[in-house]
Amino acid sequence: MLRPIALPRLLANATVVRYGIGSVVALCADMGLFIGLLDMGMPPVAASALGYSLGILVHWLISSRLVFAATAAPAGRARTRQKGLFVASALAGLAITTGIMAASELAGLIPLIAKLIAIIVSFQATYMMRKAFVFVA
Repeated sequence: MLRPIALPRLLANATVVRYGIGSVVALCADMGLFIGLLDMGMPPVAASALGYSLGILVHWLISSRLVFAATAAPAGRARTRQKGLFVASALAGLAITTGIMAASELAGLIPLIAKLIAIIVSFQATYMMRKAFVFVA
């Protein structure tokens, strides 16, 4: 006899759901620092770069300890390599987002719609890169 699987339990075990939650937390850290630095008078480009850097750090901590903990490299050379690949995937995500936003602007797409598309595509791309190349057993 088949027993129904409780949806919350299924979702709690899904790597992509944990990754999505980690992404939201990292985005909140990024935006929180960005807004705070702007309020303190920092130029937007510098505030954006520092916010994005904090977002990468937060995402690394969440990804390596909660999302892909089973495949996180041990301390040392392997961990340093893994961190480098993680940052490279973050920069690839940034490039994807920037490219979509630039193309959308040229096409006359509403910026909010373009940003939503960029978030979806970048999220999926970085998740696949990290699962396939960064956190490999």
